[in-house]
Amino acid sequence: MELVKKQIHANQVGKKMVDQFLVDDDYNVPDMKNDVHRIITSEGIVKIEDVRKVENYVRVTGKLNFQILYVTEGIEPSLSSMEGKIPFEEMVYTDEGTDGEFVVQDTRVDFTTTMIHSRKLNIKAMIELLVSSQTEVDEEITVDVESETPIYKKQKEMELLTLHTAKRDTYRIKEELTLPGTKETIGTILWTDISNRKLDTKLGADELLLSGELLVFCFYESPDGKMDWIEQTIPYEGRVECYGAEESMYHHLNVNLEDINVDIRMDEDGEMRTLGIEGTLELKMAVYQEETVDFLEDVYSLEQHCKIETKEAFYEELLMQNHSKCKVTEQLSLPELKDDILQICHSSGRVQIDHIEVTEEGIQIDGVLHIGFLFVKPNDEVPFDTWQGMVPFSYLVESNESEKEMLYDITSALEQLSVSLMGGDSVEVKAVLAFHSFLRKSVKADVITDLKMEDIPVEELEKRPGIVGYIVKQGDDLWTLAKRYSTTKEGIMEVNEMTDEIIKPGDWILIFKENMSIL
Repeated sequence: MELVKKQIHANQVGKKMVDQFLVDDDYNVPDMKNDVHRIITSEGIVKIEDVRKVENYVRVTGKLNFQILYVTEGIEPSLSSMEGKIPFEEMVYTDEGTDGEFVVQDTRVDFTTTMIHSRKLNIKAMIELLVSSQTEVDEEITVDVESETPIYKKQKEMELLTLHTAKRDTYRIKEELTLPGTKETIGTILWTDISNRKLDTKLGADELLLSGELLVFCFYESPDGKMDWIEQTIPYEGRVECYGAEESMYHHLNVNLEDINVDIRMDEDGEMRTLGIEGTLELKMAVYQEETVDFLEDVYSLEQHCKIETKEAFYEELLMQNHSKCKVTEQLSLPELKDDILQICHSSGRVQIDHIEVTEEGIQIDGVLHIGFLFVKPNDEVPFDTWQGMVPFSYLVESNESEKEMLYDITSALEQLSVSLMGGDSVEVKAVLAFHSFLRKSVKADVITDLKMEDIPVEELEKRPGIVGYIVKQGDDLWTLAKRYSTTKEGIMEVNEMTDEIIKPGDWILIFKENMSIL
């Protein structure tokens, strides 16, 4: 007697923990930089460097990278910029006994810079971390039994989602951008904003194929002190090795663009009119496949007692993999800027998901789109300023297979954004948000873990009725009746001249014990 088992590889995601902490530090303006008169804009980005378990805590270390654009102090004010890094360490409490590898799934930063005086700034950043544990496990499922004794088996076909690969990888982007002839030569870079847009991924044979574009904005000063800017998209495509992957498989990604570097390079004519753009896509990927498994639900024998031991186990079935887009259009009235905005140079945005709820129609996502733009204003000394605000959005990821208790992974990205002047004090915001959804349901099964055969006492055999007239009750099926009365489904169907296995409450059937001479 031997149970035939199959390994189901899965990725167990533990409890998600949200942690908030404040980075508050004073920053001295570097000696090589001019005094600060007024801050125009600033930005902070979190770089996670290490995540590890320390007793009942997860220690997260990293750096807060920031850049600041400001107006210099003096008789002839101008624009200047500076950047810096502030290291941090945060201890996130976790339940005792939580195993697996801990990862930071998402970060959120509310960043502000205020002047203490012309040579000292105060940096504040409220940082939010979404931390969870991930464990790769092999769950066994019994699919068959091998026995010398004739055994009747009840099997159920299940379409299970199994983890093929879970890995981290990087894809390095190196591109160049040459200024058109209408633009000033680059002297000093003042501000850059590089964002990843329209990322598309698909699996191939042993690889993950990527394509997308970088939206590059660079605000700079020419060698003779003129302000100018360039905004341009740079397409890219490439591959990341993923051994064993096939086109028919499924995948879900978390992608961050990090380690961005922009430098000035000479063009073919020896002028500083080319920008070198470098960045790294940090990829956390999970590759899945669907497997059809004939799960062994129950067994019995007419010759011996089958003593079955089971355990409760949970598996996953794929409901839907969906890539969908949400359009956001909003007109904003900005009376405080009515006479200030001459031209919008650049706009940037960030998607923040505040609430996700599973409904009968699908997954309801609510959040805000954070928006900022740099604009030209009628000021001869420093004709630039910024505005920041937000636009709420609500979007339904439609699904016909939505379940209240289903498992989901949802990532969001900003694909397109434009902010246009409408006249008067109004601007129009148009954006396209992309949502990648990976929906699964948890499937419970009582898995047979052990099976022992015992002889049936003669007295019990003699007590079993040879013929039973039976009225079908709610919940009955042929398998249950055949097992209970020591016969087979085929035997019941033959005696009752049945053409299929369907029985209904109230049906009257005859059940003969198997191997009787009457049969």
